[in-house]
Amino acid sequence: MDTEALILLTGFVVLLLLNVPIAVCIGGATVLTIHAIGGVPTGYVVAQRMSTGIASFPLLAIPFFVLSGVLMGEGGMSRRLIDFANFLVGGFRGGLCYVNTITCMMFGAVSGSASAAVSSIGGFMIPEMTRKGYEREFSVALTTTSATTGLLIPPSNIMIVYAVVASNVSVAALFVGGILPGIVIGSLIMFAAWFSNPFRTTVESLDTGERPSLWVALFGALPSMMLIVIVLGGILGGVFSATEASAVAVAYALFLGVVVYREIKVSDLHRILLKSVKTTSVVMFLIGASQAMSWALSFEQVPQAVSTALLGISDNPLVTLLIINILLLIVGTFMDMTPAVLIFTPIFLPVVMSSGMDPVHFGVLMIANLCIGLCTPPVGTCLFIGCGVGGTTLAKLIRPLFPIFIAMFIGLMLITYWPALTLWLPRALGL
Repeated sequence: MDTEALILLTGFVVLLLLNVPIAVCIGGATVLTIHAIGGVPTGYVVAQRMSTGIASFPLLAIPFFVLSGVLMGEGGMSRRLIDFANFLVGGFRGGLCYVNTITCMMFGAVSGSASAAVSSIGGFMIPEMTRKGYEREFSVALTTTSATTGLLIPPSNIMIVYAVVASNVSVAALFVGGILPGIVIGSLIMFAAWFSNPFRTTVESLDTGERPSLWVALFGALPSMMLIVIVLGGILGGVFSATEASAVAVAYALFLGVVVYREIKVSDLHRILLKSVKTTSVVMFLIGASQAMSWALSFEQVPQAVSTALLGISDNPLVTLLIINILLLIVGTFMDMTPAVLIFTPIFLPVVMSSGMDPVHFGVLMIANLCIGLCTPPVGTCLFIGCGVGGTTLAKLIRPLFPIFIAMFIGLMLITYWPALTLWLPRALGL
């Protein structure tokens, strides 16, 4: 490793250990590295790479999808999805586990936010499951992990970020490719929940002891779920692009919250827009700083060095994928999903593509891997939100999280070594 690459790595790690915001860690380490390279104007290069990094048409989808997610979260969607999931699986023994998981999957997919799913769904389901006799820690663990599956089911902001960084990767193919893996991991989490409560023999129910009627549940939840249909149907039908679909999603979510559900008032829009702007600003700053870092990595030929090192360990693609998975699992424990995708996609994607792996397959694999990181300390965002909502501590969650982590890891291995799970649907649709 040459001096400049060492400066980049050392600067990033030191700033990270000092608890500096991740975007500043990336930008600061990049400035130091480019200055050490010499021969180029540091300020100009960093500013130019950051500005061009976010000057991308597909990235316009992110602020719109963020806004639509906030509108859906504020618009009273969570309870309606809970009622629908309760109608579907609430009559089974241990049904509250399945209600929780399915609702988190649907809410996370429609809102595009795992954190929002934990807080919105967990705020109701964790106390309800505790009241029905489940351990509070188990309920928190189940909600936290289930919420991450929505990031694989479209629409997903992180897939748009990956598509931009990877270049020439279809957002539509990523959206469709994540559907089956998301469902599979959600199903495995439900199996782990059943395995954790094998002797539960009673049928639990929500609130009144009765499941809602079909029409009540369907009428309440169908408008929310139609967002996925509208977005995917419009993209696959060639009606609009993924970016245009995000604007349609905002219009639909606004209509749903103001007119249909009537839980958003005009006076709330200022607060909702401000919240969306704050989230979007953080994401765009991360993307801009990471694009500058990518330039420094490419200039120093770090991706080529990593590729040579990994292929030097083994030329077997199965072993290479296992090593990359292990590295990403480690990365996920201390880095949030967006910066991890921005930093490590340019490093690992050339390696897997040289082994013949489809970039859509790798994108879904990477996101599924980093979803586990959202539930692991020390940075696990969803984990700490779950602890706050559920009123428990991290130490108490270790035991109930263990079988669910095993289920998620099995799902990750299925995604890794069974490419058809990801690629069958996009190829069947000609994407």
